[in-house]
Amino acid sequence: MKQKIVIEVPLNCTKCKKKVLTICTTAEGVTAVKFIRDGKDRVEIIGEGVDAAQVTQDLRNKLKFAKLVNVSKLD
Repeated sequence: MKQKIVIEVPLNCTKCKKKVLTICTTAEGVTAVKFIRDGKDRVEIIGEGVDAAQVTQDLRNKLKFAKLVNVSKLD
């Protein structure tokens, strides 16, 4: 089952972006990661069998703030 996960994270500097990218790409089942910067800084993760809660928790541990916004199925 392919899913799309959207997480709100701070993307203030390149160091923050690098941390987010590293954490998201090393999670099991992730196939694509995309940054969304439309008023709020968000990261969109696409993959199969990705544990959204665990990825959010890992981001919180590293960046001090991460908010799970949406998890949805993709066809």
